[in-house]
Amino acid sequence: MLKTRPKDTPYWWEAAQPFRYSSDEIDSNFDVAIVGAGYAGLCAALYLARAGRKVQLFEREKLGFGASSRNGGFTSGNIRPDNKSLIRKFGIERAKKIAAEGHQARRYLIDFIAQEKINADFQLVGRFCGAMTRAEYDELARSAELLEREEGIESYGVPSNEVHRHIATDIYAGGSVRMDIGGLHPAKFHAELIRLVLAEGVKIHGECRVERVVQGSDKHTIITEKGSVFARDVLVCTNGYTDHSDRWLRQRLVPLRSRIIATEELGEERVKSLVPGLKMLTDTRAMSYYFRPSPDGKRILFGGRDVTSKGDPAYATERNFTELCHVFPELQGVNISHSWFGYVAMNRDMVPRIFKRGAIHYATGFCGSGVVWAPWIGMKVAQKITGMPESESCFDFRPPRLVPTWRGKAWFMPVVFANLARKDRKVEAAAAKERLLEKSANFQNVEK
Repeated sequence: MLKTRPKDTPYWWEAAQPFRYSSDEIDSNFDVAIVGAGYAGLCAALYLARAGRKVQLFEREKLGFGASSRNGGFTSGNIRPDNKSLIRKFGIERAKKIAAEGHQARRYLIDFIAQEKINADFQLVGRFCGAMTRAEYDELARSAELLEREEGIESYGVPSNEVHRHIATDIYAGGSVRMDIGGLHPAKFHAELIRLVLAEGVKIHGECRVERVVQGSDKHTIITEKGSVFARDVLVCTNGYTDHSDRWLRQRLVPLRSRIIATEELGEERVKSLVPGLKMLTDTRAMSYYFRPSPDGKRILFGGRDVTSKGDPAYATERNFTELCHVFPELQGVNISHSWFGYVAMNRDMVPRIFKRGAIHYATGFCGSGVVWAPWIGMKVAQKITGMPESESCFDFRPPRLVPTWRGKAWFMPVVFANLARKDRKVEAAAAKERLLEKSANFQNVEK
């Protein structure tokens, strides 16, 4: 039971809050209109402006209100389907290209942060993934070995007797590390992107909802709540916060709530005792938990799917805290300073997308890994609009498929979450049995 009621705003907002901003009057004629001022829209705008295009960005909320300032700050670039699923869905060639482009996207983000001198507390610390069972450890170790051998990425398996070098917990039967993944401060990153974009002369119109887009033969009409304007190209970069102004897209994205809690300040020494390498952390559980030290190394942040359909923040916060203490039992009794949620957007194929519908360009569907994918996809679609030959991307293909009977409420997700939770219970029971057998074997060896 929590001792105090935490703030319901993101911990990240303590350093970089969403803010009201709108450029001067909206230009009636320009080159590119971008809908959505998150990572994807801002990175696309930056590239287009530097390519000589006259760009305006339209954002429904305050700048920084959405997922760009609510996420965990992992630079993971995960692709949800495993390799076998990718081959089955898209064929072996596209599956290989998806893996290769993931490595490019991570490298691009690292280089982009350095070249643009972005102050977002980025640290390339690596990621540890914990395995709940020995079988899962064996799979992680094989995958890590394959990744290092074929891709040259520093990656390795971590047997159970070495887990404590990375995380102070007894719940894992091993794990793996890959060192091309790090963490950043997501709200600071967003604020820095705004700084870069404004310096290039892009006009940003915050709290200016786009009602709809009417396609024309030469120019397109963008109808906003502050008036109508015309542009040669239109790019939609909304994701988990897509509203009914684009009903077609909304029926292809399923927004899911993800909740993150932040502990009170624990102190750098205590956090290092829990996470010696200050890595980003996750494990093999189906419910997708992710956790990390804060950038200043003084707190632990813990995230997972917000499974409460009624959005009960107290229940969801308690649930995350319970899972945090499952990993770190010694944190039982600490205060939680912040508890917040944000929306991620999934699609039926579970991969990011660049595509066109008529004359409108789209960059969307980041499936919970937008810190890497949104800047990359935003840049790639901007290259496509400018006709650059290097714009080719394996994520540029058909639109996401319609989600049957989806009309804005994920009525089916409680069933999905229940099945995932059931799977996790089964795996954790197997893990507990393995630990018991191991203790028994150790005891018998001592007796001998």
